[in-house]
Formats: sequence, C-alpha cells, structure tokens
Amino acid sequence: MQKLLLVIVAVCFVIVANAQPSKGFSLTGKITDAQTALPLAGASVSIDDSRSGAVANAQGEYTFKNIAGGHHIIEVSYSGFTTTVLHIDISANTTKDFALVPAIREQQGIIITGVAQATNARNSPVPVSILRKAEMLQIPSTNIVDMLSRQPGVSQISTGPAVSKPVIRGLSFNRVVVVNDGVRQEGQQWGEEHGVEIDELSVTRAEVLKGPASLMYGSDALGGVVNFITNTPIPDGLIRGSVLTNLQSNNNLAGINLNLAGNNHGFNWNVYGTSRSARDYRNRFDGRVLNSRFKEANFGGYVGLNKAWGYSHLIFSAFDQHLGLVEGRRDSATGAFLIYADSPLERISQSNDYESRTPVAPYQIVKHYKVVSDNSFNMGHSRLKVNLAYQDNLRREFADPEQPTTPNLFFDLKTLDYNLQFALPTKAEWQTTFGLGGMQQSNRNKAEETLIPEYDLFDVGSFVFTQKYFGKATVSGGLRYDYRAINSKTGMEANTIKFEAFQRKFYNVSASAGISYTPVQYFTFKANLARGFRAPTLTELASNGAHEGTIRYEYGSRDLASEKSFQVDGGIEADYTHFSFTLNAFYNRIKDFIFYRRLQTSSGADSLVTRGSETFQAFRYGQSNATLSGLEVVFDFHPHPLDWLHFENTFSYVRGRFDKPLDGSYNLPEIPHNRLISELRGNFLKKGKSLRNLYVMLEENIAFAQDKPFFGYNTETATPGYQLLNAGIGTDFVNRKGSTWASLHFAVNNIADKVYQDHLNRLKYTDVNNVTGREGVFNAGRNFSVKLNIPFTFSANK
Repeated sequence: MQKLLLVIVAVCFVIVANAQPSKGFSLTGKITDAQTALPLAGASVSIDDSRSGAVANAQGEYTFKNIAGGHHIIEVSYSGFTTTVLHIDISANTTKDFALVPAIREQQGIIITGVAQATNARNSPVPVSILRKAEMLQIPSTNIVDMLSRQPGVSQISTGPAVSKPVIRGLSFNRVVVVNDGVRQEGQQWGEEHGVEIDELSVTRAEVLKGPASLMYGSDALGGVVNFITNTPIPDGLIRGSVLTNLQSNNNLAGINLNLAGNNHGFNWNVYGTSRSARDYRNRFDGRVLNSRFKEANFGGYVGLNKAWGYSHLIFSAFDQHLGLVEGRRDSATGAFLIYADSPLERISQSNDYESRTPVAPYQIVKHYKVVSDNSFNMGHSRLKVNLAYQDNLRREFADPEQPTTPNLFFDLKTLDYNLQFALPTKAEWQTTFGLGGMQQSNRNKAEETLIPEYDLFDVGSFVFTQKYFGKATVSGGLRYDYRAINSKTGMEANTIKFEAFQRKFYNVSASAGISYTPVQYFTFKANLARGFRAPTLTELASNGAHEGTIRYEYGSRDLASEKSFQVDGGIEADYTHFSFTLNAFYNRIKDFIFYRRLQTSSGADSLVTRGSETFQAFRYGQSNATLSGLEVVFDFHPHPLDWLHFENTFSYVRGRFDKPLDGSYNLPEIPHNRLISELRGNFLKKGKSLRNLYVMLEENIAFAQDKPFFGYNTETATPGYQLLNAGIGTDFVNRKGSTWASLHFAVNNIADKVYQDHLNRLKYTDVNNVTGREGVFNAGRNFSVKLNIPFTFSANK
C-alpha cells in the first residue's frame, strides 16, 4: 500500500513539474433578470470541474480567465431565482449571457455527489437534495443534521441537540457515507453518542443523495451520502470574508465563525475558525438535562493554484469537541438526575450543576485532524483527478469522576485515503470515467479499557462510470469491484485476553443503471436500479465492552457477512409556473441486514452485565434478510397573482421488515416516524433598496406514531406521534451599491414548548422517573435562535 501511494505522489509531482503553460481561454458575459432585463449584481457563476467561480458586478458582468479547452458545466445562481445549468464546449474566448427567471424552488443546480463528473441535478436518476448557505441560514434547526432532516426522506438519530446522526430512508450509521470536501469522513461512525465531526458553521453547501451509492464510494454507501462542502474558491482579484454568529436560547448556545478567502491570478486560499459552546438543554418534563453540554474549537482552510492546466489544492482542518454523555440516571425518591452515578461521588444534582459549559464525567473529547491533497490535471481533453487524504480521529471517553482527566476508552483511528479518476474526452455526449480508490486504516486502543480490538484495514476498489446525453434523456451507470481485508489484533484487558486475533476478507460487486427523461421542460421522469454493499464494522464483528453513551454492553459476532442490497428507484418531477410536484418511491432488498438486539436469559429477562459499580443491558449483533420500502412526496403551491406566497408540503414514509419474525417481530429497528412537514412562506422585497429578500415562514412538523418498532427481545418500544410548530423571519441588508452587508435571521423551534420523545431519540430508554412514572429523557423544548452573517469583499490588488 505504501509503495502504491509513493507511486501516486511521484506521478503527481511529475505531472505538475512537466505541466506546460497550456493556453487558457476566457469566458465572459452578463447576467440579467429575464422579466425586467435588469442586471443581477452579485449573481454567482461556477465551473466545478475547474474549482473556479465568478461574481457578477454592478452591471451584471462576469469574467473567467485561463479556462482549459474542452467540455464544461456552468452553474449560474442568484437568491430567489431559478438556478441555470449549461453544458458548454470551449475552444476559444467565449461570451455567454444568462437571463434568470424567478424561482418556484431552488433545489436545482449542479451536483457532485454520486457522479464521476459534475452534472445537473435534473440529469441524476436518483434524488439529490441541495442546500446552499443562504437556505441554511433560514432553516430553524439546532444543528446541521437537524437542518438536513427537513429534507424529504432524511431523519436523525439524536442524543440531545448537540449530537445527531443522519438517517436516509431508514438507514444510518455506517450505511450512510459522510463526505467533507471530497473525502470520506472516517471516525467512529458506529457510535451514536457523537455527531458527524464537521464544523457546521463553515459549511457553505450540502448535498444529500438518497439511495445506494456504492458504485462511487464503495462499502458503507448502502443508504446514501451526505456531502458537506466547506472550501469554495472565490473570483479572481478579490478577498472575501464573513463573520457568522449563532445564538440559541434553549441551551444558551453561542457560536461564532470567522472566514477569510482570497484569489490573485489563480493563487487562491481560504482560512476559517469556529468557536461554539452550550449549556445543558431543557424541556418542561426534565428541566435541564444533565451533562448535555458541549464545547467546540475548530479551524481549517486550504491553499491552492488554479491554472489552465488544472488545479492543485491542499486542504486542512482540525475539529475539537468536548461533549457530555447523558446517562439519565435518576434518584429513586425525587426523580432528580444523579451526577457521578455509580461512583463514590454519586449525589443528587443541584441547580449550580447546570450552570457550566464544561462537561463532567462521563464525557468525551473528540478530535479529528485532516490533510487533503486535491488535484485535477487537464491532459488534452482528458482529465486526471488525484485525491490523497490523511485523517487522524482521536476519541477519548472519561467515565471516572475521581480521575476526570484519565480516559477509560481511547480510540486512535488513522486513515489514509486515495482516489484516482481518469475522465475520457467527451465524445458524442458520452462522458466516461475510470477510477481506483480505497483506504489504509488502523485503529489503536490507548486506554486500559477497550470496547473493540485494535485492527488494520486495507480497502481497494476500481470502477467505471459513464453518462450519455440524448437530448431529452440522460442515461448513466457503471460497475465496481471492491476488496477489503481486516486484520484484528489480540487484545488484553486487566492482564487477560479480551479479544482473540482474527482475519476477514470481503469481496463485493456494485452496479447501477438509471435514466432521467425530460420530454418537456417542466416534467422529468427518473428510474434507477442499483446494487450496493456494506462490509461489517469491527464493532459488529468483535465488540466486547461497555458503551457508555448508549448504556449498553455490546457483543460482536465474528461470522457476520457483508450486507448486500438491490434497490429500485422511480420518480417524477413536475415544475410549473405556479406549483411543483415531486414523487420518489423506492424498494430496497437487503440480504444479511445487520442489527443489534437485547440478550435475554433463559427465563426471558434482560441479560445484564456488571462492570465495577455499573450495570449494563447486554446486546449482541446478528443479521437477517430484510426489505425497506417507502416514498417521498413534495408539493409546492405558488398561486398567481400572489407570487410572493409559497405553501410547501413534504411527506416521507418508510417501512422496514424482516423476512422472518425475530422473537415475534417483523419490524426493523431504528425506523423513523413517518412525517409531514408543511411550510407557509412569504418572500418579499426581492429588489429592495435597503432591505432585500425579506421572508416570513411558519412550519408545522407532524411525526406520526411509530407503532411498528422492533419489539423483539424487548429492544424497542412504540413511540407516540407529536406535532411541532416552528417559525422564522429574516432579511438581507444592502448598501447603496446593491451589495449585501449583513443578513439577519430569527427562528423559533417548538413554539408551543411541546414535550415529546422522537422514536430515534436514544435517551428514551434511560431510567424511569419514579415520581412521574415517565421513562427516559425527552427532546428539547422551545428554542429561540438568532443568526447574523456579515460578509465583506475588497479587491486583492488594493
């Protein structure tokens, strides 16, 4: 593996050293409002395959320089207007004007998730949701995954407002790949007591692909992909920055992000820093939830060169989070939370225990460091992409209040990722790419206690992906072969062997074929067939220990096979002047679905494991064949002549079943509520002189009762439905030149202060409050949120 990476690095240096100053071409034009012909100052133009961008000036004019000849995809966007995507072949200096029309919805545009080359979202045969920074600022949410859960088919597994894991069509954890700036995020994804380890205030764009994506990402992309994009190059000759603050009332969250980027004749860079902290969240039943607090301090950025021969960027980031672990243990007489439960320091919590932003035992410190070399070289009309990344994920759990700085668990996960793609010249509208990618990974335990063994993992996969444009239809698909080898080490704890050494190898084939057909401009039909897979994780194969944040003692099963899925997707999209309608349906057949269940004694009681002074419920991983099916419906009504009014409704349904009942239950675990989200929104002042893009919105979020949980072995219980009411208002402030100098957004989540438990709230299975008879901890109550973003731009030459 090391030799292969040395060869890859050597090839990159040779290509850069011998890259000729190939002739670049210019692309210029003007962007206007299609209805008024007035210039749209500040409209954005991007060419993703060259990682370059431009912004229209006061006259609506934009300029690109040093664009390599060949086929490119141009995206033009402006808030409140429909995003335009254009395929263009450049072989000389080119002028191209764009006239944008007011948007019904802004979900269209270029996507880079699940494809080898950037493409129009309409041309993708599987559904992909796009969220841009402006929309992220408007959505009422407590964290970035909570924000994504407003998208159809997306939910979240949560352990408090600070911690959320994405769920796509009923699949989560290692079945959903999280990508950040082109690299798979490799942490301890199997753990539900920490989030996605992304600096959310620095994210400028997010894409969510729903459905198997193993063709492009290999193992783990069984359910879909969440792609967070942080670093986006800015126009040449500018230095641009922003100050973003976020305040929330429920847990007294305070966050600030500083960002600064520049571009001078192709030499471009970006740097950001974020600080966030919060106290314990609260609701009417539990009051403040002890130890749900957290602190973060993150930084990152990139430095790079963009020329006619391509680009080369060096990306870096550091994520540092201190996060409390909610145990939910209660005093039997008063029902109050216990602090330092099951230790000599155990006591009933007092009011001053809830004032701090610093977590107390048990808590964890998660650090994630990443360095990425992202390169693209133009070789005639072909393109070679080389992406190398090194990640170091450090997760420490502290459970002993008498030794609060000594970790009980310490995982050190190092990952070396590599990804090579060679795109052939576009001929007769065929775009074909060959790729090779994978990773070398090692996990080491650096504390006395262990949950999973130390291991080394080698992963490699090769694929071919092709896409063909037939005017009204786009056909795409490909084939991939993967190999993964796991070498698990012997593990000792307390001078005894806890883990026996073993080796496993997994071989899998992935494939997909799909079509997107647009017979008329306002209607699109999509269909896709895909085969995906997921190799079992080390925690599923070999875990043997107490999992603090989940209140479980987990046992792995060494003989688990890979999960293999076959999914059928179909959908229609209709975009008319005054309404839009989308329907996506899927059927996902999964062979050897892996799940965990409670262990029981011969008498049928829960099996319990005692570790020191603590007692845990025992769980073991197993597998069985299963199916998931469901649909998502989106209807947006935009009545004439009330062009400022939007009434959007989103309904998401998913059902998961085992082929054979397990302890009498056919239902899959961790399946979210079926959900209906209705939003009434008014958009005003699109061309205001002092205020612009004013909006007012009211949202109703209805979660229907989840009365089909995995009852088997007493693993899950039914969860009643609930209804939440949210609202928001915001606007952009503009100067005399028409440029935005600030944007302010105010939101309220859970206006009625509803007390509820989501089915995927993992705290619902903590202690029973003997005073009230209620089991578990409830979700957050009413929350006020304020976001203030102050952008600034000035000339790099000055």
